Amino acid sequence: MHDPQTLRAFVTVAREGSVSRAAERLHLTQPAVSLKLKHLQEGLGLMLFRRRPQGLALTADGHALLPAAERVLAALAAFEQNAHSLHSTLHGRLRIGTIVDPEFIRLGAFLHRLVERAPQLETELQHGMSGSVLERVRRDALDVGFFLAPPGEGPGPDAPEIAHRELTHFHYHIVAPPGWGDRLKRPDWPSLAALPWIVTPPDSAHHRLLHGALDPLGLVPNGVAQVDQEACMLDLVRAGVGLSLARDALAMAERQERGLIVAEGVRLPCALCFIWRRDRGDDMVIREVREVLTGVWGSFP
Repeated sequence: MHDPQTLRAFVTVAREGSVSRAAERLHLTQPAVSLKLKHLQEGLGLMLFRRRPQGLALTADGHALLPAAERVLAALAAFEQNAHSLHSTLHGRLRIGTIVDPEFIRLGAFLHRLVERAPQLETELQHGMSGSVLERVRRDALDVGFFLAPPGEGPGPDAPEIAHRELTHFHYHIVAPPGWGDRLKRPDWPSLAALPWIVTPPDSAHHRLLHGALDPLGLVPNGVAQVDQEACMLDLVRAGVGLSLARDALAMAERQERGLIVAEGVRLPCALCFIWRRDRGDDMVIREVREVLTGVWGSFP
């Protein structure tokens, strides 16, 4: 086996037909190039060049070995390039906390762009409620996640170690079973709180939004059932169990397609946020993910 510099000297002299021109291209002295050729020929026990008035020419053995030497050098260059690219290529696993439905958080577009930009990065999705995603990011059990909160509030003062970006704003509406129009004639909070409600656990954004409106008034919703999934909530509303909160697009679709009643004049503003630990904000993966999100959602508000 011969070192790459020796093979490089052999290939360069073969191409240039001159030790002096090869030495110039390799940034070596002529004696150094000549010595490398001598060692190569002695090591192989073959004569690779013959002298001619115009310079050096390959022998038949030299012609036979030149393609192999070029392939070796090309393979070494590819190896070095791949090794270099690994310094700037993201690898490992990215644990993402997801909420509500994939379409709403644009999960497909997000993952598609992320895979294009970081094909060696493995993603692991863990679905849950906003509060549980926040807690897992705080414990470093998740790297990033989606989170729902009133606009401008983010994870709140109880989670100073969490950074966030708001992706979009929307509203929650109160939806009621078909035929409950008369029961919603007085859409004030004391009247609404007294009606049957499908409530959610404290980790749910629905819980935080509803109690954010009722607690200052000293009101408590009349909970008759508790669920932790939006689809179940809507199913119980359709079945006539009670009221629930629904995102604006869902509320309008349910009113049109299923005849659900939407309380007029009552809307709870909300923001879809993306969260990560503040002390990991400079991680290459976190920075890349935030750039991908900008491409999916546009500039953050």
